[in-house]
Amino acid sequence: MEFEREAVPYRDPLERINDYKEINTNPSETHLQTQGARCMDCGVPFCQSGSGCPVDNLIPEWNHLVYQNRWREAIDRLHKTNNFPEFTGRVCPAPCEGACVLGITNPPVTIKNIENTIIDRAFNEGWVSAEPPAERTGKKIAIVGSGPAGLAAADQLNKAGHSVTVYERADRIGGLLMYGIPNMKLDKNVVERRISLMREAGVEFVTCAHVGKKEEFASGHMTQIMEERGCEMQFIDPNDLLKENDALLMATGATKPFDPTGRNSGRDLDGIQFAMDFLTRNTKSLLDSNLEDESYTSAKDKNVIVIGGGDTGADCIGTSLRHGCKSVVNFELLDKPPDERAANNPWPQWPRVYRLDYSHEENKAKHGDDPRAYHVLAKEFIGDDNGQVKAVKTVEVDWAKPAESGAPFREVEGSEKEWPADLVLLATGFVGPELEVGEMLGLKTQNPRGNWQTFVGEHGEFTTNIDGIFVAGDCRRGQSLVVWAINEGRGAARTIDQYLTGSSLLPAPGVTQGSALAGA
Repeated sequence: MEFEREAVPYRDPLERINDYKEINTNPSETHLQTQGARCMDCGVPFCQSGSGCPVDNLIPEWNHLVYQNRWREAIDRLHKTNNFPEFTGRVCPAPCEGACVLGITNPPVTIKNIENTIIDRAFNEGWVSAEPPAERTGKKIAIVGSGPAGLAAADQLNKAGHSVTVYERADRIGGLLMYGIPNMKLDKNVVERRISLMREAGVEFVTCAHVGKKEEFASGHMTQIMEERGCEMQFIDPNDLLKENDALLMATGATKPFDPTGRNSGRDLDGIQFAMDFLTRNTKSLLDSNLEDESYTSAKDKNVIVIGGGDTGADCIGTSLRHGCKSVVNFELLDKPPDERAANNPWPQWPRVYRLDYSHEENKAKHGDDPRAYHVLAKEFIGDDNGQVKAVKTVEVDWAKPAESGAPFREVEGSEKEWPADLVLLATGFVGPELEVGEMLGLKTQNPRGNWQTFVGEHGEFTTNIDGIFVAGDCRRGQSLVVWAINEGRGAARTIDQYLTGSSLLPAPGVTQGSALAGA
């Protein structure tokens, strides 16, 4: 009631587009204490509800501790529910803020800023250290995939005393955290800092390990990139992992790209590629040689078209700007969101409102406008005589008039347009997991997208149709947020612990939060 919302500002956009350093600035303690004071100690904190934080963060508690300058206690409360607050504090869109009770009448509390500062200060003060278990259970667990779901599960299971080995086909651990999110949003030293602690605590990591058939190796974008860059790939039969371990967790993510332009004329032209390939190659080159090896797709002096919005589309814009692109336009199929919540989008739902992401701000600062073009559908790719894309033909769509064919929109007659394009990036999401490894294991799928099926078995909801195999993360629930992956990893860890020992003291979101088992 006394203080206004003041989010921690990003670095100046015209400055930050010249480097890959994190866009965040460091707030003062006074700033965070003032913002923490805005938390109202709600009777029912909706920031922790089903519409809010997926990992049941104890948000009002650590907000209050920061307000009281009790930072050491704040990190203890934060770590009780979140293994990796340094990741969520940087890249999570903060559904907790969308559900903040204060948000009914005022701008919500800057929860994400406070979370990130708590963990950064904790590392700076030396309050975060490796915590190996006092004793081992003798049980062995293999985890395929080192994204946030696999890492969260590994961290939890290691704390329970089990021996955990994580297999990753890239040359660095982290999955999406390492190669799917650009450095300016999540510095890779932050990821490697946490991995080092997990190693010290006893988790084993195996890189350049392709779990699956050798024949499928060439079809995977990550394995292709790694092989090109000298990663000596080893091929592992998942059935051998199952035989050699007491449990196997599949946390491979949803890495099969969705391509709505697949049938478009000119789709096979050079200069059209999936966003994740573009981002992965850029980050690997940045980490390997500070881009000096030039083993990435450069957008320098090019007209760039990004098809598809969301975080990945925004990251393609930000990366292209740092390359020095001539122009960048982002096609959004949906209409422009309203400036304020619509009647059909009430609190505490996530507010679907118009906002500028970091890269939109950067383009506006450099080129004078928001790069997004709304209700635009790509219809055709036009190439030059050398087979290189040079333009994209589009048409506008009207969502208020469904098509007779059953499509949710109608193409607007006379709205055709041709956009110059030297590089087209498809940020159109993912269908589901790469299915070959699941087929080798006999896993059932649950929907047309191919997500692996789980059910609420004797030990928990991450159980599959094959005894001893468990599934968590995007390969189970579909493409989602980092915070949801951590939720899944923690839940799967509890299920596996119960399977191996008959019971579990590991906390899990929505299961033990607030109980004695959660340590609250």
